[in-house]
Amino acid sequence: MSGKSGKGGKGGKGGKAATSKKTPQSRSSKAGLQFPVGRVHRFLKKSVHHAQRVGATAAVYTSAILEYLTAEVLELAGNACKDLKVKRITPRHLQLAIRGDEELDALIKATIAGGGVIPHIHKSLVNKANKGKKGKFV
Repeated sequence: MSGKSGKGGKGGKGGKAATSKKTPQSRSSKAGLQFPVGRVHRFLKKSVHHAQRVGATAAVYTSAILEYLTAEVLELAGNACKDLKVKRITPRHLQLAIRGDEELDALIKATIAGGGVIPHIHKSLVNKANKGKKGKFV
């Protein structure tokens, strides 16, 4: 048999072309995410019990959720920076962003180190101060 047949051998007609090989693509880029799907999958597998299995889409879904929440917090913290005319996000800006948003405040119950407290004066204290001043001047 000669090497010119359609199958096998060193002929140019058989097999795949050398240029058709695809470059490897990460699962994050396939899903269109910035967060690492492979790393999240590894962490999910570590966290479940010995005989449990973790589906491939679980890591993609979890990464998408983490990316969305991160983008939401960073956007609100960036807005807080703009309001204060600062260019760098600090823990204080994160605290203001999270506590200023009702849904994020319910979700994130943690104490943020260096975040400070949210400025708040009770209504009854404000009214008493105003009534006292009016009484003195009238």
